[in-house]
Amino acid sequence: TSSCLHSSVSTQTCSTFFCVSDTRQARSGLCNPSLTCRSHTEDSPGCSSLTTKELQQNWRAVKQRERPVRLLFEIPSTRIVEHVLHKYVLYQVVVMRSGSFDSRRVSVERRYSDFSRFHHKLLEEFDEELEEVQLPRKLLSGNFSPESIGERRLALQDYLAKLYATRCVRHSPCFSAFFTEQEQRRAHGLLRAGQFQPAAELLQTVLDIQEKLLPWQKPTLLVPALAALTVCYRDLDEPEQAFSAAQRAMPPVRRYGLTRYRAPLLELLVDLGYQLGRPVAQLQDELTALRDAERGEASSHSLKEVVIQEFL
Repeated sequence: TSSCLHSSVSTQTCSTFFCVSDTRQARSGLCNPSLTCRSHTEDSPGCSSLTTKELQQNWRAVKQRERPVRLLFEIPSTRIVEHVLHKYVLYQVVVMRSGSFDSRRVSVERRYSDFSRFHHKLLEEFDEELEEVQLPRKLLSGNFSPESIGERRLALQDYLAKLYATRCVRHSPCFSAFFTEQEQRRAHGLLRAGQFQPAAELLQTVLDIQEKLLPWQKPTLLVPALAALTVCYRDLDEPEQAFSAAQRAMPPVRRYGLTRYRAPLLELLVDLGYQLGRPVAQLQDELTALRDAERGEASSHSLKEVVIQEFL
């Protein structure tokens, strides 16, 4: 049981309090405002002077943070693309996270054929687990009628929800690749062509989606996008953003031994650090030790050279 101890109580405030509990309330340091208060000394740790309304707001905030995070998928719209010899429907797929306010509605567009390839790839790996998960069938006619498009839109939305509910699927690299690989390939194509601004915008979309997927994926998931974004920002003469992106990439690179990224990222961080007036002694020492350990092989390629070889 929880109790709230205090020195003086009015109808609006509990002057000083702390929680005694084995539950999450105690770990959060907040009291449930509906609990009864008993007197305690004024110098109790964790005390506060909050109105009942403020306590209730804080309590709701704590409970909101404790909600389990889930992925949600929405297909709110479609569009028909027509070419000379063929046409197809593009479905806008929005990826959201529940459990907290998701301020960025990030979306990608996929064709039915993309869903079909994705499904068959999953079946190669998880045939038994997906026995009851069916991809909406391909229609032989009437594909472009508003009724058919509307029905398929809802069916594909339900299909993604069922895939996410299958544990082995949501932890699979195929799952994240479905939502980001096309955009990563386009971004790297733009980067190789020297179109760094549109490449950076596309990579930011990739990164936003990957961050939503990260709880169910390997921590190294973000590294290729962060490395490419670093290169774009460097060539766009935005050193602060380039430095920040490279810094974000370093922890998983170090921890999981991504050797092809480590020295190029360190070299770029040292250069940008000098340019920005940041402390770089530790980065320089790490780079020197890495070069000595690998006899010069660690610094044989720049970060840009590493990045442009990916997603060919």
